[in-house]
Amino acid sequence: MDAFFASVEELDFPELKGKPVVVGGKSDQRSVVAAASYEARKYGIHSAMPMIRAKKLCAELIVRPARMQRYAQVSNAMHGIFNQYTPVIEPISLDEAFLDVEGSLALFGSSEQIARNIKKQIKDSLGLVASVGIAPNKFLAKLASDLDKPDGFVIINQEDAQSILDPLSISKIWGIGKTLEKKLNKLGIHTIAQLRRYPLESLTSVLGKNAHILLQLASGIDYRRVSQEHKTKSISVENTFAKDIENLEDGLAELISQVQDVAHKLRCAGLKAKTVTIKIRYNDFRTLTRSKALEPSSDSTELLWLIAEKLYTRWYKEEAGPLRLIGFGVSAVEAQKAQQLLFDNQEIQKQESIDKSLDSIIAKYGQSALQRAASLKRQRRK
Repeated sequence: MDAFFASVEELDFPELKGKPVVVGGKSDQRSVVAAASYEARKYGIHSAMPMIRAKKLCAELIVRPARMQRYAQVSNAMHGIFNQYTPVIEPISLDEAFLDVEGSLALFGSSEQIARNIKKQIKDSLGLVASVGIAPNKFLAKLASDLDKPDGFVIINQEDAQSILDPLSISKIWGIGKTLEKKLNKLGIHTIAQLRRYPLESLTSVLGKNAHILLQLASGIDYRRVSQEHKTKSISVENTFAKDIENLEDGLAELISQVQDVAHKLRCAGLKAKTVTIKIRYNDFRTLTRSKALEPSSDSTELLWLIAEKLYTRWYKEEAGPLRLIGFGVSAVEAQKAQQLLFDNQEIQKQESIDKSLDSIIAKYGQSALQRAASLKRQRRK
């Protein structure tokens, strides 16, 4: 999808169209850009850029808060379109997926026709623009989808793959980040053609076993299949504060909001937490985590909160200091029986009823309503 988060914002708020829009935290906080519209990108703004820097580049920049539930809703609708054409889908993120249509050609025509149908349906039914790449393997398909954004449609056949690859920067290859790119640049390797022609033995001495894989990709070779096995391993949220927080109550107020958010996401995904983790970063950037395993696993907001509160309070008593970030996360597994060791059956039913009410509030009023409820709960605890 093209500038997915920002495009959804423009879809829901038409007055934003044609304006420089980013999704992320407030510009006066230690936050970064999560997504930028193409109008914003004209100013040099891109994802992961500090929001303060983005505002300096464009004084008229419009900053929208992230609405992950809305983006997930649109993503689900998009996957509904995918499923009309093939069951072999490998999601990479909310806005990106691989589709294997080899088994669908007899029903729906060529891969090009299937891709054009999907692209049109996304535009007609969702009002959004997708860029599509068609190729005989995952690496080339991903590359093709990025070559002509926005609103791209690129086909790479095996016979013309090398002529397309060779002049491109090595940064276009999966696994080559900025650090590795600099290392290869020192060897005089800047383009994919230069990488492909570099002796394997010499490259191995620098890159180890990854050298063989990178050379295969540089030759347009990728043996990985589209995998339908996509399991959520963890769910987490974190917040970097505009000003350091130091007292216990402020930290717990932030933490309970995060717990409610994560617990809601667990239930929406049909998962239960196996391990609870809190993340703490001091103002000098020292970072530590504290974890506790659950037996049995759970998706109960109350249980996750009891454990998170205990972990945080223990940390505060032993190692308190000014914090720039607090995070909460869980490792998640497929649903198991409820938390019978900690609550009796009546209590379990009560907690499940409360959680259903919380989920209904979020569905109707959004995550901000949940954050207000968390704040009120903290005030009552005082």
